[in-house]
Amino acid sequence: MDYKESLLLPKTKFPMRGNLPQNEPKKYKKWDEENVYERMKANREGAPSFTLHDGPPYANGHIHIGHALNKVLKDIINKFHYFDGKSIRYVPGWDCHGLPIEQKVEEKIGSTKKKELPKSKLRQLCRDHATKFVDIQKEEFKRLGVLGDWENPYLTMDFKFEANIYRELCAIAKQGLLVQRSKPVYWSWAAQTALAEAEVEYEDKTSPSIYVAFKHEKLDASVIIWTTTPWTLPANTGIALNGEEEYVLTSDKFIVAKKLYNSLIENEVISGEIVGSVCPKELEGTHAINPLNARQSKIILGEHVEMDAGTGAVHTAPGHGEDDYKVGLQYGLDVIMPVDAYGKYDETIVREKLFNDTDKYLGLHVFKANELILEELGEALLKHVDIRHSYPHCWRTHKPIIFRATKQWFISIDDEYGKENKTLRQNALDVVENLTFYPEWGRNRLKSMLDGRPDWCISRQRDWGVPIAFFRNKKTDEIIFDEKVLNFTAMIFEQKGCDAWYDLPIEELLYPGSGYNPEDLEKTMDILDVWFDSGSTQNAVLRSRNYDAGTFPADMYLEGSDQHRGWFQSSLLTTLASSEIAPYKSILTHGFTVDEKGEKMSKSKGNVVAPDKVMKQYGSEILRMWVAMSDYQSDLKISDNILKQNAELYRKIRNTARFLLANVDDLEEIISVDKMGELDKWILAKAKSVFDEIEASFNVYEFSKGLNKLNNFLVVDLSGIYLDVCKDRLYCDDKNDIHRLASQSAMAIIAKKLISTLACILTYTMDELLEFAPVCIKGNASDIFDYEKFELPVVESVINDELFIAAKEKFAEIKDSLSKEKTIKSTLELSIYTNCEDILNLGQTEAADWFIVSSITNNKQSSDILGKFEVNNFEFEVYKAVEHKCPRCWKFTAKQEDTLCQRCEEVLN
Repeated sequence: MDYKESLLLPKTKFPMRGNLPQNEPKKYKKWDEENVYERMKANREGAPSFTLHDGPPYANGHIHIGHALNKVLKDIINKFHYFDGKSIRYVPGWDCHGLPIEQKVEEKIGSTKKKELPKSKLRQLCRDHATKFVDIQKEEFKRLGVLGDWENPYLTMDFKFEANIYRELCAIAKQGLLVQRSKPVYWSWAAQTALAEAEVEYEDKTSPSIYVAFKHEKLDASVIIWTTTPWTLPANTGIALNGEEEYVLTSDKFIVAKKLYNSLIENEVISGEIVGSVCPKELEGTHAINPLNARQSKIILGEHVEMDAGTGAVHTAPGHGEDDYKVGLQYGLDVIMPVDAYGKYDETIVREKLFNDTDKYLGLHVFKANELILEELGEALLKHVDIRHSYPHCWRTHKPIIFRATKQWFISIDDEYGKENKTLRQNALDVVENLTFYPEWGRNRLKSMLDGRPDWCISRQRDWGVPIAFFRNKKTDEIIFDEKVLNFTAMIFEQKGCDAWYDLPIEELLYPGSGYNPEDLEKTMDILDVWFDSGSTQNAVLRSRNYDAGTFPADMYLEGSDQHRGWFQSSLLTTLASSEIAPYKSILTHGFTVDEKGEKMSKSKGNVVAPDKVMKQYGSEILRMWVAMSDYQSDLKISDNILKQNAELYRKIRNTARFLLANVDDLEEIISVDKMGELDKWILAKAKSVFDEIEASFNVYEFSKGLNKLNNFLVVDLSGIYLDVCKDRLYCDDKNDIHRLASQSAMAIIAKKLISTLACILTYTMDELLEFAPVCIKGNASDIFDYEKFELPVVESVINDELFIAAKEKFAEIKDSLSKEKTIKSTLELSIYTNCEDILNLGQTEAADWFIVSSITNNKQSSDILGKFEVNNFEFEVYKAVEHKCPRCWKFTAKQEDTLCQRCEEVLN
């Protein structure tokens, strides 16, 4: 007789294969149409809140794998808090102003046409370009399963938003921290605009390293300076020495720092012996002569002069460097800046007589002037070698930049302000001490950057951005900071956008009752740095009430580690300058995406992994799995191989979940733990311990650590032991047998916890699981977003893990050799003798199931011993089972051949 029909075999319609690339888009579309995000808000009304404020990606081009990583990580964290019972808010946003968009438009229409176009027309073209890519990127982000307020995202170019960026600027002006002055800034001659520190990246460049002798006016000796920017020599107005160091005079009549004398001899810059000592303080205020133009160069003292390289005498051109500028202010040095916006020498060189022959330099790019200058220095040039060194480049044009003193707007970092009369730098450093950082090293990174940063240059000489919209009195050169005038401008921006600043005449822009004569006024025409735009999002999004965006300050800002010098700083400085509050309570940073070998991705190397390709090949769940499984605190490796490994892990999770569903399909109600057997209690105690550890890891956003623990539990304890040992009772016991119901209940409990835990990462798959889950798992939830967080029961287990698993492993070794020798086909052909009370106390059924044998006894048998082992001094002997094989359950427990065992007999009758 075939007893197969009588077995209760696993049954579920949950598919083994996910077919993710085909099926995910349908579900994501449904979530979008049903506006699941709004339901999530309704589900958590009155619950404690969690606000992750979105750092804006740039509205230009398709998303890359770094964008995908960033948005998925944010989504996992938001959903973790949602499924933990919190009310979450997530308003995605975009940076829409700035140079790259302006450059794209310029490429499209040509630079000639750009000059002919009215500003507002050009700005409209930029707006259209940004709008196109906002729509493209929005759809690409949705396809990653990212949920948020996609219906009402924030765009920095929306009229209300532009007005709020401008209001933030006015609030900073009111605090007295907004200043306009001529000062050296990073200048991109390729883009003709000033740059902020965050817009500068360092790349290698070859520069001439030169030593130049400046003849002292009164002494029969020369001071030697060292520089790698010969083109700045015409603007030299000083030579800085360190007042605390000793200087020496050499027999070949040069003055250098004593500490650097030996290296200058070695490098053959000088050859003379030391003949005397020179006190730098006695040289202070005297002059040396610039060999390039015979102009005087004042000898000054400065703490910035270091003794690790050079000569101890620093060439000082206040128009071309931050330190030079600061020390120049103390000594009243002229700020000469003979370079135009395109990086070429201008009329200043003629007016100030900065070269002997100005004609050949006028209009020449400064980098091309280096060679000519070296020739012109003649004997004063003591040594010249070309060196390869790290040099600042413009992050957009990738061209080397220059330092150039221009009239710019700055947010002052070191002026006291506000209630406590602290500086912005001090306030920022104080705040950083009290924030939470994931990972912790972010604190020191941000601190060191705030510690050493200069004033923030926020003005740009471009067209596409929020104008620094102030009126200047032409007669007095004063800026009008009248609050009513500024509020009126903001109101116009809110109604008509910033284009109004360019389109409307002054009389229409000026507050009617201001008392100012429009004819006396002119508009300032610089625009704001885009970092100021993004730094203002905390005001325009979290505080304006224009968005349902959660609480201020935000609970978390989350971006790549490059944002310690970017958005984390710009947000902090903007908010502290305007309101003396920090915009966030915690900062989480992730690394960059690199290929399998840890190399940077580039099209030329052919190692770029595009999100779109991953979605088509694997689906978004595998990409989400990769994000969660990566240690995002350092650089994240991605490649086809790595994605395959994640797909394999996903398959394990899916198949385990499927097995659980299939075995609880007919379970109507979960029974209480006290009715369960020891094996069920053991797996629940194990699960409780593991899932508590997983939750602790997830709580500090260490998802990979948690998932590795989960994977180990699923593979080793759940699939490797428990699901295996339960098969007999699940398939062969009576449908309502307590053993079977207990094991089904334990599986249902673990399935509930698995769904609850993985909902934040594999939201799609957990939702799909619920569709096919019985009511005892699903409850009243219509989908994953209604699913309540599930807590595992606290269970005491009598099973001694170490002893039981060691015994199981040693038995497996004997089983393997018996199978190899073809002595047995199945472990059910065996029985075990042991004197171990712990195992015998489980009772016959549970103990035999642990080893998947037909019986366990405390009586030694007289038949042949097939194998023996010891664990903790307890004996184990393995024999052939003495009873007959039951044709239904295949256990060797039947009294006679071809008859059913007692259990199967009872089930069938």
